[in-house]
Amino acid sequence: MPNETKISKYLVINPPVFITTLVLIVLSLVLCLIYIDQVDEWFAALQYQITSNFGWFLICTVNFILFFCLYLAFSSYGKIKLGGEEAEPEFSNLSWFAMLFSAGMGIGIMFYSVAEPVSHFANPPRETATPYLQAAQAMNFTSLHWGLHAWSIYAIVGLALAFFAYNRNLPMTFRSLFYPFFGEKIHGWLGHSIDILSALATIFGLATSLGFGVTQISSGLHFLLGWEITSLYQSLIILIVISIATISVFSGLDKGVKILSSANMFIAFGLMLLVLFLGPTLFIFKSFIQNTGDYLASFIEISTWNDAFQDKGWQNAWTIFYWAWWIAWSPFVGSFIARISKGRTLKEFILGVLIIPSLITLLWMNVFGGSALHEILNGNTTIIEAVNTDISTALFVFFEDFPFTNVISTVAVILVFSFFITSSDSGSLVIDNITSGNAIDSPVWQRVFWSYSQGIIAVILLWGGSLNALQTAVIITGIPFAVIILIMCYSLKKGLDDELKKLNKKQKLKQEKSYKDIISELIDDQQS
Repeated sequence: MPNETKISKYLVINPPVFITTLVLIVLSLVLCLIYIDQVDEWFAALQYQITSNFGWFLICTVNFILFFCLYLAFSSYGKIKLGGEEAEPEFSNLSWFAMLFSAGMGIGIMFYSVAEPVSHFANPPRETATPYLQAAQAMNFTSLHWGLHAWSIYAIVGLALAFFAYNRNLPMTFRSLFYPFFGEKIHGWLGHSIDILSALATIFGLATSLGFGVTQISSGLHFLLGWEITSLYQSLIILIVISIATISVFSGLDKGVKILSSANMFIAFGLMLLVLFLGPTLFIFKSFIQNTGDYLASFIEISTWNDAFQDKGWQNAWTIFYWAWWIAWSPFVGSFIARISKGRTLKEFILGVLIIPSLITLLWMNVFGGSALHEILNGNTTIIEAVNTDISTALFVFFEDFPFTNVISTVAVILVFSFFITSSDSGSLVIDNITSGNAIDSPVWQRVFWSYSQGIIAVILLWGGSLNALQTAVIITGIPFAVIILIMCYSLKKGLDDELKKLNKKQKLKQEKSYKDIISELIDDQQS
């Protein structure tokens, strides 16, 4: 494999990818700021055209990805181990699950756990006969958006990256996924272009999430301390988060991200228990079982629903938005999952990424979203008003009806901070990995550089008012990435076919050798 990195004492990069990515980032920021009044309108119009005309394609793609994952897990491919037969997992199952959860969904479930079910109740996707059926439908579609389909996208991208990196000794970047098609050409400008696209999607996705997520932190601090929400105040929060993340960067993957992810899980579990036992406990237990059953029972129907007969735009704003967002987010989450999953079999990897995080996410959504709907059904509509006014305040308005409101809200703000730090740290690792050509020994300052780059991009766009436009632009990348992922599935299948042949051949030789040893022993026994 050609050496794609330029190695010196202080710099380990793949120059075409690193430099081009930086230039395009600066150019994008300049254009957003120059055309600040027009850019929102342009991107909104483009997003509408894409989601309206290609939403069906995204729905088909995401369903295919899920069933392809299940096929790989339960077929003979499931016994293939990432890294070869002798490879062993680097992290315990608990640490592995914690890092999956923190990198994949941690920030999102804090923001949407109350807001999304309430929004679906207030503006239902389909007409229902009673408010109770309306609430059940709201939870059903929330489960669709945050359940198996979402995690299957991360699983297939992470699996492909891990397989080609650990079993084929290729760089853990998107270019490697096309080796069966293009061969050594992936080490040229064709491969550079693929890596540049994935690096841009990752850093702008992280920056926009950081920018929008800070609105929830500032809303929480405003609720707790009465601090005024301003761009300067939000910018300081972003820089504080990035600075703390830098400490984690210096600690490394096996310490910084691992420790923070485990802390996230314990804090999140504690917060969930507080809501569970201080809220309508019996209702939550009953609704979780019922809502999970409804989700599984209507799985095919809701996952293929295309809003064809009413077309009121709800699906474009929610389901299509989520599928495009998860796909655009997959280079980051998939790369991070691949980095922490060496030594696991395909079956263990796929089922681990699909089932455990999905169950945790659905439980969380039922505890928070289900409790919020319970309040609404009992006549408390303040949460609906909060969602309609400012979605970032929904979680804290929800906590107002609980005892120890300030304590619970403080824990929630700390958890949002912690999830952001983890995402920033793991995101820096992924971007540095892409732009350095998968260099193992790149200097720490490069990850620090990308960590601060996310924050600076978010701050610039926050002051320029272009965060919404950039989020839309990232979502638009979901369509080309969907095509890339479909090609990747075919490429992965070819690679796994070759791996399975080698594995079966090796096992056959071992078996034949074992038979020969047995026969040899029998002959020796007879002779003696």
